[in-house]
Amino acid sequence: MAYTISVDTGGTFTDVIVADNRGLMTIGKALTTRDRIFLGMREAIEAAADQLEISFSELLGQTTLLIYGTTRATNAIVTKTVAKTAFVTTKGFADTLLFKEGGKFNPHDFTQDYPDPYIAKRHTFEIEERMNSEGQVSVPFNTVQARHIADSIRDQGFEAVAVSFLWSIANSDHELRFARILDEVAPNVPYTLSHQLIPIVREYRRASATAIDASLKPLMQRHLEGLQHDLREAGFNGELLVSTAAGGCSNVEALIDKPIYTVGSGPAMAPIAGLTFSALESLGNDVIVCDTGGTTFDVGLVRDGNLTYTRDTWLGPQYTGDLLGISAVDMRSIGAGGGSIAWIDEGGLMRVGPQSAGAEPGPACYGRGGTLPTVSDAAVVLGYFDPDYFLGGRMTLDAGAARRAIETVSSRLGSTAEETAYRIIHLAGEFMMRAIGDITINEGVNPRESTIVAGGGAAGLNIMLIAKELGCESVVLPKVASVLSASGMQFANIVAEETASVVSLTNRFDKDKVNATLAELKDRLEAFRRTLGERGKDYRIDYYAEARYLGQVWELDTPLASGSFARQGDIDGLVNAFHEVHERVFAVRDEGSPVEIVNWKARLTAKIASQEAPNVARMAKTDASPSGIRQCFFGTATPVSTSIYKPDDLGLGAVIKGPAIVEEPTTTLVVYPGMTATISSAGNYLLRLA
Repeated sequence: MAYTISVDTGGTFTDVIVADNRGLMTIGKALTTRDRIFLGMREAIEAAADQLEISFSELLGQTTLLIYGTTRATNAIVTKTVAKTAFVTTKGFADTLLFKEGGKFNPHDFTQDYPDPYIAKRHTFEIEERMNSEGQVSVPFNTVQARHIADSIRDQGFEAVAVSFLWSIANSDHELRFARILDEVAPNVPYTLSHQLIPIVREYRRASATAIDASLKPLMQRHLEGLQHDLREAGFNGELLVSTAAGGCSNVEALIDKPIYTVGSGPAMAPIAGLTFSALESLGNDVIVCDTGGTTFDVGLVRDGNLTYTRDTWLGPQYTGDLLGISAVDMRSIGAGGGSIAWIDEGGLMRVGPQSAGAEPGPACYGRGGTLPTVSDAAVVLGYFDPDYFLGGRMTLDAGAARRAIETVSSRLGSTAEETAYRIIHLAGEFMMRAIGDITINEGVNPRESTIVAGGGAAGLNIMLIAKELGCESVVLPKVASVLSASGMQFANIVAEETASVVSLTNRFDKDKVNATLAELKDRLEAFRRTLGERGKDYRIDYYAEARYLGQVWELDTPLASGSFARQGDIDGLVNAFHEVHERVFAVRDEGSPVEIVNWKARLTAKIASQEAPNVARMAKTDASPSGIRQCFFGTATPVSTSIYKPDDLGLGAVIKGPAIVEEPTTTLVVYPGMTATISSAGNYLLRLA
């Protein structure tokens, strides 16, 4: 038997899916071990191996492909444990990272200090050099000064260097000259050149991405190479791929070279899973993907069967955080998950998150020393979790500790523990609805016309309440919901993207220059494809323009019919495509304005041979027979007798009427009073709100 393993290491849990060559999926889940990721990964894979009734070593030995997603890069940025990095830029532009994009929410609020730049000002170096926007030398490159700076970088013990010169995207000669000096003076210090990583206009975005990428290189090189070593030592001899923020996978070598693409790589897989499961249930190609983990709630969108991308991924608050800058799958995150902490603010109002108990010490119910009340503790108090059947019985919850934690809040509110717990579940749901509204309503999408695909270990706690408030009629909770991102990796392809900035107007279009740019992007992707060997044979290249109406500030991704412009009709096709995109997002089209293209993109997709659809094991029966009754609270003062179902109690086509609890080994589905859930022919849960 040949297996494919996908691994998603989150802030609280490490999720694993093992798929055999029939597409049958087996779930493994374990707490994340931050000091050494492989230990938590091994425990999760062992849990899956036990279900398959083979040993861990046998499973690894028969695995031909392992796809790995990690939060290591994100965590390093958030906790400020990245490499000591030097930022080298054009003289006069030392404050690029400090000023960011110059905005903030609540501009008249002066209670917060101005945020620090990603790289400290004392670690910033300026070189006399200047290219103009046409790629001509305005100020010659000061070689003597550049050598002195390289000596300082080496002598001060910098571990990485970010190089971002003004208009290097028009002429990269000066960045390349400084790179050669670094190779000579500090040959063991990795560096990132902005024109190679993200050749786009807007100097802050390019500088920010370059700084983040460089700061991650030493860390991610050690991490990925260490993981490779641990896997080989454990008996894995197959191929290792890593999921990326671009919505696909890549090889380890490519991500060591551009580690910024590992930031948010796990959540980027969830929309792929969402599209797969929505299509499997014939529920359309417009999908809202909700992934509720232990630490965060991630929400993404699939439009017309396509992932949505953005260059506005902020690490931290918008404008005052740090901007990723690369073209990445658009996933919005808020601090609301199973481990989110409930607390009372200065005005006496209860809040939930964004602080999380994480995996260590975790929620109070984990019995690992945590004492603060969390969403998971609320679920225990309400009777939604069986303390003896958490993670399928592999982990016992401390119900007494959960109640004591909730009572620290309920005593201040003057309510019962059960009333407070129910409010915690609802309050977390309200924050989640805001995040969904941000990515749908604010982007011109009506949630009522979309399908919700919910995943994550904590998704089943309140997804039906969220869907009811949004008015969504179609909701799918996949059988593998608890490991949604990991399941997305099973259907992901190898994806690589190249970008170039050639500002063009459709009413003064330079076909030769644009065609040469698109051809260069294709050549770069073809060179990468050749490194994939057999994996690179089944592929396609799609082309996009980042365009706007003349006079606008921000661009929209506009698909191109082909990779060249041979005639006026091709330009007209681009204009019409942009009108359609703009009208869909903003409900406005301005056919009298010329279209300005700022950046051109080419995206390579190489298909990974894999099963087309997930396969789940279900019994042939069609009824739903509860295995027990438990007293649960649903917002009333007294408990309600609630039917409890295990997976073996449910067959294909079975209908579960609320109030009910479905206890999957790695997730719990709460079917609220008046609602129902049906087991689809594919083995997933189709949720009905009335």
